[in-house]
Amino acid sequence: MFAPPKAIEAEVFARIPESLGITNRRVQWVDVQMHGAPCPTFLEGPSFDRDGNLFVTDIPWGRIFKITPSGDVSVVAEYDGEPNGLKFHKDGRAFIADHKQGIMVLDPCTGKVEPYFDRPMLQRFKGTNDLVFASNGDLYFTDQGQTGLHDPSGRLYRLRTNGQLDCILDNVPSPNGLVLNADENVIFLAVTRDNAIWRVPLMTDGTASKVGVFVQMSGGAGPDGMAIDQQGNIAVCHAGFGAAWLFSAKGEPMLRINAPQGLMTTNCAYGGPDGKRLFITESKTGTILVADMPAAGRAMYSHT
Repeated sequence: MFAPPKAIEAEVFARIPESLGITNRRVQWVDVQMHGAPCPTFLEGPSFDRDGNLFVTDIPWGRIFKITPSGDVSVVAEYDGEPNGLKFHKDGRAFIADHKQGIMVLDPCTGKVEPYFDRPMLQRFKGTNDLVFASNGDLYFTDQGQTGLHDPSGRLYRLRTNGQLDCILDNVPSPNGLVLNADENVIFLAVTRDNAIWRVPLMTDGTASKVGVFVQMSGGAGPDGMAIDQQGNIAVCHAGFGAAWLFSAKGEPMLRINAPQGLMTTNCAYGGPDGKRLFITESKTGTILVADMPAAGRAMYSHT
């Protein structure tokens, strides 16, 4: 339908040191997701704190890494969990969508990780995946688990600041990354196993209406994490394809960002001094990539 967009190649910003890779243990996540193959790290959830440090999650080993602007890597936290998406609240805490434990919260100063919302109605989630804050503090998050076209029962939730949990969608075949538009009346939702980005209009009461496909993709494993810029363009990481894409606010492909190595381009965040650099996790190689983009990213929750 569209001509191929311009292609650029991302550069390596940082790599998790080999000394921090874990090779002498087994965990269920690696046995299931990686079929038991070696997995020293598996990175996701890039998010910047107010000092410009990049935090990323290490799903199988329950770790949170901090990467300074100069590329120095340290372990901030290690706990019994499978942390995936991570976003900073305006108060400085980091909220984590943990596949094993639900919504967790991290104090980045102390490294303490605690449950925040883990058992609605005394039931566990399928496996929370990613999250984003609205400007009023409401938290939107996806509950993916092992859903897919064989089991289209993944969910999109909103957790209001008053503690009320709303299920916006409950029929999604693998809900993953998500972003809000500038007016916060539309959620763009990565549906990995459908290889599509869904457009989810929100009604005034927060329910969804007229949900449809915004971008239909092909190849790889499907879209994963996303980030949105100040012009409404959406960066989409294409897991299993070794690339990220930039789609315009109308859904037209604008740019292809190729990874210099690896195919598991899973998640992304805007950062850098001018906010116009896109940082991408290549999960299997333990690498964070970076590419210059046309416009600065838009913070999904104010840090002021």
